[in-house]
Amino acid sequence: MEARGGNSFRRVLVLAFCVAGIWSAYIYQGVLQETLSTKRFGADGKRFEHLAFLNLAQSVVCFIWSYIMLKIWSTGGGRGGGGAPWWSYWSPGITNTIGPAMGIEALKYISYPAQVLAKSSKMIPVMFMGCLVYGVSYTVPEYLCTFLVAGGVSSFALLKTSSKTINKLAHPNAPIGYGLCFLNLAFDGFTNATQDSLKVSVLGKKYQVWWCFVDWSLPMEYLSPKCLVAYGYVELFDVRGISTEVHWYPKTSAWDIMMGMNLWVTIYNLIYMFGWPHGIGYEAIEFCKQHPEAAWDILLFCLCGAVGQNFIFLTISRFGSLANTTITTTRKFVSIVVSSLLSGNPLSAKQWGCVAMVFSGLSYQIYLKWRKLQKPQKKRKPM
Repeated sequence: MEARGGNSFRRVLVLAFCVAGIWSAYIYQGVLQETLSTKRFGADGKRFEHLAFLNLAQSVVCFIWSYIMLKIWSTGGGRGGGGAPWWSYWSPGITNTIGPAMGIEALKYISYPAQVLAKSSKMIPVMFMGCLVYGVSYTVPEYLCTFLVAGGVSSFALLKTSSKTINKLAHPNAPIGYGLCFLNLAFDGFTNATQDSLKVSVLGKKYQVWWCFVDWSLPMEYLSPKCLVAYGYVELFDVRGISTEVHWYPKTSAWDIMMGMNLWVTIYNLIYMFGWPHGIGYEAIEFCKQHPEAAWDILLFCLCGAVGQNFIFLTISRFGSLANTTITTTRKFVSIVVSSLLSGNPLSAKQWGCVAMVFSGLSYQIYLKWRKLQKPQKKRKPM
């Protein structure tokens, strides 16, 4: 009993460590992102206009970081151990280049709290594409979640933004800003669906599997394609019985995915930003030379992203994807609070009501996922 109690206490400590790591890394990254998009640097008071450059810098740092992690932690020595080949990420790499760049560019037109809120509505394009393209049917509670999120984001967008917040923006324009955020979500949806697609052929059937990361908290014997179906984990991973050819790479780790994705994002961004004499990459580097403070903020921004990914992988491996979703969702709410209180983006009472509406929908969605997780566990108990 004492050993069990000690293990439980250690799990609580590890979970608290993961929460602190994810919150501190991404909340501070949000502060830096907002600073880079609104601050006037130097005596000349220039803005850092090339926000898409952050996507390139982030991908370079994350590529190096994931390579180091693979060398340190991977027992198979990284690539070559049966994981997905590096060229297989070229397609999601395109959308992962365009999508985040649009999300960052949106900060020129809308405030940081508005951007976080809009990007929290990822379920809307997912459900839309699911119904329109794949004919997926959703439950009434799932539609209720979507209604709360969509209603909250729409109401927030229609309410008047404070003049103090508007004056900080480079080019205030709500329609363009929200449009860029929703395009970001659409590209992210394709990225998530493609980068981890798996080829599962069980009992003569092919399945389309949609997931971001393998839930390594499951016992290893349940992670083979056959056992996933036999023990009901197809429901856990949201498997759709669609006869579509996809790819199954059982030895692909989260670090492999991170390295492969960031390799292609780096390549595409280098071509786009430095592929011609007057590319925006040269202008961004020149700005950083003239304003070292901006260069330092960019470096910290990238390191926060890499460290945050580290804690996300640790959380998923120890506690599962649902715990990670809960932590990252609450982090978004805290980011809005921090931006409002510390970064000078005051929200009205009605806007706070919209924020509460969105996160009520997200919280209910997490609860529905938790309930879905209980069903496979109940099926497994008699065995």
